Amino acid sequence: MESFEILCGIAAILFSVYYYFTLNFNFWKSRGICGPKPIPGFGNFKDVMFMKKSTPDYLMEIYNNYKDESMVGIFINRTPVLIVKDPDLMKDILIKDFTTFADRGFPLHEKLDPLSQHLFALEPKRWRPLRTRLSPVFTSGKLKEMFSLISQCSDRLEQYIETLASKNESVECRELTAKYTTDVIGICAFGVETNAMSDEDSEFRKMGRLVFTPTWENILRSRFKQFLPWLCDILSYILPETEVNKFFTRIVIETMTYRDANNIVRHDFIDMLRELKKHPDKVNNIDLTESLIAAQAFIFFIAGFETSSTTMSNTLYELALNQEIQDKLREEINEEYMRHNDNFTYENIKKMNYLDKIFKETLRKYPPVPQLTRKTTSNYTFDNIKVNIPKDQEIWIPIYSIQRDPDIYPKPDVFDPERFNDEVVQTRHPMYYLPFGDGPRNCIGARFAVHQTKIGLIKILRNYKVETCKKTPISYVNDCRTFILTPLDGIYLKMTKIHRS
Repeated sequence: MESFEILCGIAAILFSVYYYFTLNFNFWKSRGICGPKPIPGFGNFKDVMFMKKSTPDYLMEIYNNYKDESMVGIFINRTPVLIVKDPDLMKDILIKDFTTFADRGFPLHEKLDPLSQHLFALEPKRWRPLRTRLSPVFTSGKLKEMFSLISQCSDRLEQYIETLASKNESVECRELTAKYTTDVIGICAFGVETNAMSDEDSEFRKMGRLVFTPTWENILRSRFKQFLPWLCDILSYILPETEVNKFFTRIVIETMTYRDANNIVRHDFIDMLRELKKHPDKVNNIDLTESLIAAQAFIFFIAGFETSSTTMSNTLYELALNQEIQDKLREEINEEYMRHNDNFTYENIKKMNYLDKIFKETLRKYPPVPQLTRKTTSNYTFDNIKVNIPKDQEIWIPIYSIQRDPDIYPKPDVFDPERFNDEVVQTRHPMYYLPFGDGPRNCIGARFAVHQTKIGLIKILRNYKVETCKKTPISYVNDCRTFILTPLDGIYLKMTKIHRS
């Protein structure tokens, strides 16, 4: 009898667990939305959770399997996620009805990860006033002021490449460009010489690697946040403060204190944070803790250096594979230099139309953030299709899939800058190109990212021919362990000095 009772108890527990994990599985069907059949305990994300597929590759499968659907319903564990594909619905989410979708939906674990309280992830209440106050740092006028600082970093990049090229060895371009963008962000945002190119032990470069290198610790932290957020709240009482958190909090607070004590004004990002700290009334009296302030500098640093360096290395990769495009770009660069007697100016960059097309085509093939995420702040009904979704509904816009759709971009695997001729652009819906997002919550640093990336590329390509080598990955494979779209095992290229007569 006891054995029977034990078996009944086990059966009841198993049934309860099964019921818990499958309770939501009728969510999309009841709303008339198609989607793949979920698996208890995993939903539709098992292969991503176990790193058999990258998120953008998985979303590409969903996108293509439900080609004629305007939206698709999937589950992450037991949480329903809506994938929106229709451009007009995307416009409603990002622009027209933005107030309902102002939240990006990232769970904040302030005790476990204090630097997660940054502008990219903050809930609308704190995001809105902070965004308003920090936006002036990224105006075109500010970029013009920063031009000489970025140009100096690009000069050092050119010299650094000369050292590497003289060894006649392949160059790992992601590390190369990350050192350059680390130096740019350091001097422009923090007023600090990070010396990432000249010093292999640069603290800033070390921190950049700690954030983005897919170590098991980083992967587990990321997976816990995404799939087991309740566990993060428990772990926050156990796990020690990370080295990255200690470093950025210290460097930001020490820099602000030093400038206050010595009456130093640079009109950069740190000075903007100093102003916020002195006048909390300008941000609706938000509690401006040291962690919250440091988090804003942290996101400027990590987003600014990693996305731009990845875009630079992806551009170099495509130009190495497409020599005729590289030659045409170099010709444009040289002509612009000749017009200005070899002087490199802020105005030069804006006149390089072919460079702009190449930059846009790189971001079309390789958007650093492969999907946009939003979460509803109230119940919502999509007007045209009369689909109702509740408050706190997670929504994904799969920009990687959209920008590789052959019906939108013919032969999407071909690198073709002419896709961004003005006449061709006019034929596409504006929602079909979203590497920086759109609407009020688009990328605040887009101008800065474009600027530093183009300056670095100009300096490299004017002085070096970039070619493939034995270690160049001919097939570009997405790393399934990273949040940013990243090639597996890096990008190796050969760089040869160009001797001008």
